[in-house]
Amino acid sequence: MAPAVPAKSNTKPDSGPERTRQQQVQPQPVQASEAGKEQAVSNAPPPAEVQKAIEALAKAQAKALENSTYVGKDFVKEAREMHYGERDVAPIHGQASLEEARELVEEGVAVAPLPLPIAPPDKLN
Repeated sequence: MAPAVPAKSNTKPDSGPERTRQQQVQPQPVQASEAGKEQAVSNAPPPAEVQKAIEALAKAQAKALENSTYVGKDFVKEAREMHYGERDVAPIHGQASLEEARELVEEGVAVAPLPLPIAPPDKLN
């Protein structure tokens, strides 16, 4: 996407076809379709009900991760080790690509994505 850089104030406006065409193009609001209804996309804060639902989800996720150990990029390796009995089973969470997660599921390893993103412990204040 090109940045919106204003023209210099000391230049004459171009009256050529390109300038005319650019002036005629008006930006339209982006539309999102949900069950056949059109809604404008906005940067406005979400409705209070949505905000409450997200906060409840965040609290539930935090509670679920209370006794879980963050293993970062070693998640796939450690999940496999636990699944195959090479390591004691314990709650862990970390990072895995979509392909790695699919492979774990195909092997029968119980994994689930977190609904909200988390920051690694070393990145927290």
